[in-house]
Amino acid sequence: MGTDPSLRGQDFTRPTGEPALVPADSVSWQIFKNPLALFVGGVAAVILELAEPAVRTGVWEHTDFRRDPRKRLVRTGLAAMVTVYGARSVAEKMIARVVAQHERVQGVTPDGEPYRANDPRLLTWVQATAAFGFVEAYRHYVRALTPAQIDQAYAEGAPAAALYGAPDAPRSDAERQILFEAMDRRLEPSPIVFEFLEIMRAAPILPRPLRRLQPLLIRAAVEITPVRVRERLGLGTSLGLGSWQLKVVRRLGALADRMVLRRSPAVQSCRRLGLPGDYLYRR
Repeated sequence: MGTDPSLRGQDFTRPTGEPALVPADSVSWQIFKNPLALFVGGVAAVILELAEPAVRTGVWEHTDFRRDPRKRLVRTGLAAMVTVYGARSVAEKMIARVVAQHERVQGVTPDGEPYRANDPRLLTWVQATAAFGFVEAYRHYVRALTPAQIDQAYAEGAPAAALYGAPDAPRSDAERQILFEAMDRRLEPSPIVFEFLEIMRAAPILPRPLRRLQPLLIRAAVEITPVRVRERLGLGTSLGLGSWQLKVVRRLGALADRMVLRRSPAVQSCRRLGLPGDYLYRR
């Protein structure tokens, strides 16, 4: 998903009463309120994105991730928040700006394959991997989701995916599995995947009191990456979670799901719609 520097200081309480692209009673609003699920799911999504050579080249050559990963992640995370929680008019304008920015991103992979960021095939992969990462992180580390809820989460993301240029993004887990199987032959190992994980372990991304947990959350992201992809990329079991580590991450995920952060996009957006600030935490 792209970024938009104009989002700094975004006020999710405005315009008063305007709905988002996704309704407040959605599965997506539940998932995206949880910071642990977002961090872990986002890392898992990038692992999958970097397994695809055209996406990998575009991300690594046209972003400032290696130089300033925290800034890039904050901007990307805020764009995701606007997509899910922001008022529809705000989200649509932001997505249009991202699409325009991506129009300038194109190049050639090391193997000589031309690519462009707004290629619907690549955008579909990016949208699908993002949805997969967030859904899997939430259901593995926060609370279980029924098959119907998982399908609903994918369906809820489809309208925004279409605005980003991916009208064929999966609308159910079954469609997601079909896409993953079709993409399997394109996925390949790369040292960039390991460079990305090392950057994520070392960069000062989380608040200082939580920074010691960062390597553990990176392991949690590797753990939910599909086994076949992990094997293809060389991400062995030693890079995932042990049984005690899994218990710790799940406790952290459950704790994060109960923390009402008054200035978070989730709480602000509830207030925009006239809902109690703890609306998402009562369900």
